[in-house]
Amino acid sequence: MQTLDWIVLIGTLATIVGYGTWKTRGSKNVEDYVRGGSQSKWWTIGLSVMATQASAITFLSTPGQAFHSGMGFVQFYFGLPIAMIIICMVFIPLYHKLKVYTAYEFLENRFDLKTRSLTAILFLIQRGLAAGITIYAPAIILSAVLGWNLTYLNIVIGILVIIYTVSGGTKAVSMTQKHQMAVIFTGMFVAFFLILSYLPENITFAKALEVAGASGKMDILDFSFNMENRYTVWSGLIGGTFLALSYFGTDQSQVQRYLSGKSVKEMQMGLIFNGLLKVPMQFFILLVGVMVFVFYQFNQSPINFNPAAEQVMMDSEYSEAYKELENEQLAIFNTKQSQINSFVTTGEAKYANEIALSNEADRANREAAKLLIQEAADKKIVRVETNDKDYVFIHFILNNLPRGLIGLLLAVILSAAMSSTASELNALASTTSLDLYKRSMAPGKSETHYLKATRWFTFGWGILAIIIASIAYLADNLIQLVNIIGSIFYGNVLGIFLLAFFFKYVRGNAVFVAALITQAIVIIGWWFDWMPYLWLNLFGCMLVILIAFLLQSLNSKK
Repeated sequence: MQTLDWIVLIGTLATIVGYGTWKTRGSKNVEDYVRGGSQSKWWTIGLSVMATQASAITFLSTPGQAFHSGMGFVQFYFGLPIAMIIICMVFIPLYHKLKVYTAYEFLENRFDLKTRSLTAILFLIQRGLAAGITIYAPAIILSAVLGWNLTYLNIVIGILVIIYTVSGGTKAVSMTQKHQMAVIFTGMFVAFFLILSYLPENITFAKALEVAGASGKMDILDFSFNMENRYTVWSGLIGGTFLALSYFGTDQSQVQRYLSGKSVKEMQMGLIFNGLLKVPMQFFILLVGVMVFVFYQFNQSPINFNPAAEQVMMDSEYSEAYKELENEQLAIFNTKQSQINSFVTTGEAKYANEIALSNEADRANREAAKLLIQEAADKKIVRVETNDKDYVFIHFILNNLPRGLIGLLLAVILSAAMSSTASELNALASTTSLDLYKRSMAPGKSETHYLKATRWFTFGWGILAIIIASIAYLADNLIQLVNIIGSIFYGNVLGIFLLAFFFKYVRGNAVFVAALITQAIVIIGWWFDWMPYLWLNLFGCMLVILIAFLLQSLNSKK
């Protein structure tokens, strides 16, 4: 990084943090701090909801996911617009009517205190873990690529978020997220058009799509019912709908975003705005990843994008074997060059088949490199991530973008990390303060007392998130890891809310016991890999409803 990149990066982040802290200082009560005074407009709500979900993981992992697997991941989001409509029709009117501060407050009105507390605790567990990962995700990758100290980077990101979140609460989170989303959209569009400009003169955008299609990267829809496939139209529409219903309807980090709205209409319009824009946004981010793939069809790429993995290989006894794989990779690249040129010129199917075979050889070579890296790491007793999906986009940024724009794209990644982490800390503190502390530990105190308590809980969750980030490990793909953690808990929580909304027959005791049983079964199902993780949302939701009905029926007979 050059001086200009540092100026752009530090200037962007400092402006966002400073402006957010200054404009939202001085909350006088819990209403101001937790619900932002209920003054947010629909576009602020929509952008805030989107920024909460679009963490740094989205901008690091999603292009890498597309680079390796193509556009199919977009099916994951197909259920989101359906969920937005249901939440607007059912959840928002009820929350607004009861004037709740948290989603779990509603459950005490419907069931009892223990059910409210249990659901709040389930939220705190999964969202507390996720908050650590949203800090860790960009930190581990930037530290590996730029050589920055991982622990210091975790601390810096965490402290930046803590500063304005503790100071201004929900209003600070919403205000900063608007500016963060502006930086994010600007950076991604700039990156996209620069990639296109870097392609050979005879490769137009249409030709680039043809090259990507010949390589199997444009296979968007999968209508199969194969449970081995994580991402299909059906898993997206069914599992994705239940995940989105749980996340946007019952997760306080999202509920708090739209409860800050001026009216029911503003809240509903904000969520509809998110529903309309989210799928195209994810499609675009995946398309950026596909264009990075096309770029590397004309420019030599490393056999593994993680520089730490390459360093382990160079210092090991396997270095010669690794160099042989790199030479094979170069031979495949050269062969593919002529195949792609013939395909672009003639459009004949036989060249597309040849490209597919070359891509298969490329994939096999990369897998062999991963195995070799793992062997070297095991021999040296060091931990290194062989799966390089999360490193693809940052490698492209650092090695191909002009000075200044590198700083902007790094600001995009860190802004995204800050925006989602801020929402999570804000929601974790509100839930701890109002659902547990105020309700069960220290009832009857003054508004000033609860305001101070919520600020301290925000600070405490921020420190805990930094600690979790410092002891986390890199999974197969970070964006999948966050969704897996959510899927383990969300189905159960959604089922509890659906029981509260639609099944008056079921009472609190039955729901409480059913929720405990369901959570244990879902964790076992995930551990033994009974099904793709997206289906855990439907499984958990249906299971808690069935068990609650069974327990209520047995109790009624007694």
